[in-house]
Amino acid sequence: MIELNIPGRGEIRLEHLVSDVNGTLAVDGELPEGLVKRLSALRDRLTLHLITADTHGRQAVIDQQLNLRAIRLQPGAEAEQKAEYVRHLGAEKVVAIGQGANDAAMLKEAAIGICVLSTEGTAVSALLAADIVVRDIFEALELLEKPLRLVASLRK
Repeated sequence: MIELNIPGRGEIRLEHLVSDVNGTLAVDGELPEGLVKRLSALRDRLTLHLITADTHGRQAVIDQQLNLRAIRLQPGAEAEQKAEYVRHLGAEKVVAIGQGANDAAMLKEAAIGICVLSTEGTAVSALLAADIVVRDIFEALELLEKPLRLVASLRK
């Protein structure tokens, strides 16, 4: 768990990290070097959930690399499926990371939504739905490793 006390927002207890895969964690279906180690380091504080449409058809490989099984979306209404998954976990306990148009509702629902600027592009709707925007997935994960950065950026 990551506990935050953000002036103007109050206390937040994060228990779950929900992340989109393609464009957010992976580029062209491949995880960047060093990402597995960074995600693994967060597992003692957050339960990791990946949610994907498996655009590049490589999710089975990514699952194996991360030693988990991602949630596969059904075609159609992908944004709502992601938002519903966050609500099911308890949105007030979720930090979500994404960059695509189908991530916007999930970012808005989560206690904290982090939008990454991606090599594959970043949808304006995701950017506007997020609480905070970072340059890449590594910076997003650093915010969770050093949560006082979130406090500093999100205080009102």
